[in-house]
Amino acid sequence: MKVSAAAVALAFALVLANFADQSNGELQEGFYKGKCNVDVEKIVSDIITPLVGQKPSITPALLRMQFHDCFVNGCDASILLDGSSSEKTAIPNRSVRGYDVIDLVKAAIEKSCPGVVSCADVIVMATRDAVAASKGGWYSVQTGRRDGSVSLAENVNLPGPSVSVENSAAIFNSKGISTEDMVHLLGAHTVGVTHCSFIKNRLYNFNNTGRTDRTMQTELAVSLKLKCPHTSTIDNRVDLDQGGSSLAIVGEPTSEIVDNSFYKQIVIRRGVLRIDQALALNKLTKDTVNKVAISSNDDFLTKFQLAMVKLGAVEVLTGTQGEIRKSCRAINKS
Repeated sequence: MKVSAAAVALAFALVLANFADQSNGELQEGFYKGKCNVDVEKIVSDIITPLVGQKPSITPALLRMQFHDCFVNGCDASILLDGSSSEKTAIPNRSVRGYDVIDLVKAAIEKSCPGVVSCADVIVMATRDAVAASKGGWYSVQTGRRDGSVSLAENVNLPGPSVSVENSAAIFNSKGISTEDMVHLLGAHTVGVTHCSFIKNRLYNFNNTGRTDRTMQTELAVSLKLKCPHTSTIDNRVDLDQGGSSLAIVGEPTSEIVDNSFYKQIVIRRGVLRIDQALALNKLTKDTVNKVAISSNDDFLTKFQLAMVKLGAVEVLTGTQGEIRKSCRAINKS
């Protein structure tokens, strides 16, 4: 069933109002209106939209960046800070990309409206526009975040690709995100790539059995083994959206499009990462996965967008907390 525009607008209004209440109105839609003589969100969109058209991999990069930022000290752009022991240097963050994109957007905003727009908000707005440019639909985001000043690798404790559903849910729940919203957020895996090193265990020695993970579809396992030979030292890239063996079932691969094909794949055991496949099998999440898989793409996009708004509100700094960095890579000089 296609979701009406009125229903989408109402859902977003309720979510945004809820978060505005939680932050005493400081985090709100259109926060920068009247604070700059330019349309800040248009500046972001005018940069991100053509960039994604030229390089679609920007979308998964920014989605990952927002997740990694918000799950460590909240959405405060601490992941952007340079330093010998900053969050950037933590093992889970060494493959995070998109810093140059954020720098580009921040520089353009500073030129027109200096010292007003936070790097934390730039991440959220840029990610939204990247999703929209990847056919994931445009959605309203709240702004008014402030930038943090603490960025330590030792604070980075993110769920990995082999985390159990129970442990993943516990981590998301601790951030105020429901298990259902976790399932919707992990739909971001419909774009982007992983590497052979993250899935070889599933292919060749799952749980030290010397066998392939039995929850992986045989045809997919054969295909991935060709991409990731057991003895190869080359860590090839692997699309997280593998499409399907039957076009009638899952359609063509859509690794550059934000859509619900991810769920259609994992219900027939075509999940690439262990956590992805587990979502379709675990009692905590399988009902949500099945609902998304059989629902319209529009329905999924609405749920995904709402979940992204909730992610963007995790442990934010507002008001007089934190600062507005001049450079996203360094705290302001006192």
